[in-house]
Amino acid sequence: MKRIILILLFSTLISANEQIPAPPQKQPILLKNGLIHTVSNGLINGAILFEKGKITRVAKNIAPPEGAQVIDLEGKHVYPGLIAAVSGIGLIEISAVAVTNDHSERGTFNPNVRANVAYNPDSEIIPTTRSNGVLIANVAPGSGLVSGQSSIMMMDGWTWENATIVHPSGLHVNWPNMGIRTRGRFPMSSKRQIEQRKKSLKSLDDMILSGRAYARLRKTQSLKAEEYHDEDLRLESLIPYVQKKLPIYIHANEVRQIEAAVHWANRHDLKIIIVGGKDAWRTTDLLITNKVPVIYENVTNLPSRRYEDYDQAYKAPALLHSAGVQFCIASSGSAGAAYKVRNLPNQAAMAAAYGLPRDVALRSITLSVAEVIGIDDKVGSLESGKDATLFISNGDPLEIRTNVLQVYIQGRKIDMNDRHKTLYNKYQEKYRQLGILQE
Repeated sequence: MKRIILILLFSTLISANEQIPAPPQKQPILLKNGLIHTVSNGLINGAILFEKGKITRVAKNIAPPEGAQVIDLEGKHVYPGLIAAVSGIGLIEISAVAVTNDHSERGTFNPNVRANVAYNPDSEIIPTTRSNGVLIANVAPGSGLVSGQSSIMMMDGWTWENATIVHPSGLHVNWPNMGIRTRGRFPMSSKRQIEQRKKSLKSLDDMILSGRAYARLRKTQSLKAEEYHDEDLRLESLIPYVQKKLPIYIHANEVRQIEAAVHWANRHDLKIIIVGGKDAWRTTDLLITNKVPVIYENVTNLPSRRYEDYDQAYKAPALLHSAGVQFCIASSGSAGAAYKVRNLPNQAAMAAAYGLPRDVALRSITLSVAEVIGIDDKVGSLESGKDATLFISNGDPLEIRTNVLQVYIQGRKIDMNDRHKTLYNKYQEKYRQLGILQE
């Protein structure tokens, strides 16, 4: 009985927000007299026009087409929507409440798992996230050795189907620990840890070999229709990865993990992206030589080792940039930390404070992300032909005092309310009634 009561209580706390997803753009919209931060072509003091969800022109002066809605920005700023390179948003609501978690499947090998079918467009975390300018997320499952396939999602939509931009965007692998851990609540013997590591690495090798054999079998079947074999969903899902059509996201932080993952990819001729990459600054030559991008997570982390500088995590993006590594910045990609996605601009701001050029910091959460995850033809910068996924703000999004005033996703004007603003207004009224807060 107590369990039922608890479930009912939490279900009221996480009930769908009252916001209504925006309808398709019905008329051209012209934003004029603004500071247009294109990211790809610098700053334009002028206007931006979009129609039917697409940007049609960015210029100093634009004549409004017939029937257009003209909005005078009065010097406000326009930026492309920020992009979360890896996230669990939409798959989890309250990490401590199991019934709200849908970010993982049982078992260690689930390449067939799809993130987008579990995406909850009514999550209360989504409105608070887009209120900070994050409008697109590469949503990924997060458990086991092979977690499954991620999907690139918009932060608005009635269902997962119309919130999906791209699926699949990649396969996610949690690279095994390459060292020996001697600490922890339940320490494991060194021998047992080595055995588990070898088993995991062999499983990854077998996965690729089986996937290639299955791909050859499927190709043969297409030539000989009479020789039909039942599909294996797990192996079927591996075909685009063993054929290098899509990347494998390798979640690895420690230097030995990164090195092992790159050598594994070379041995099997695979396309990979390093996620996490805390020690990536130590392996820049290897990453550049093999053209491996890095999704650098958690700029605000503590140092990994006693002898490292206190600001090692803060300045790592600057080190990657100066070395010429292709990278972007993400907040925590773990499903349990989905709420942290809203801190994405703060992560980039910290990197900028510790040596990363400010324009590169902005690019690292917009166009650089789009390039790494393969959607730079659609989003990431303000250019003609790209999606009108952008926001208006009263300042630089890397400044914590900046407020996002209005968001557009594929030209749709999005409701800017969220749970934080609702509670803010509620308690303002409380203190007005108590006579503490004066108008």
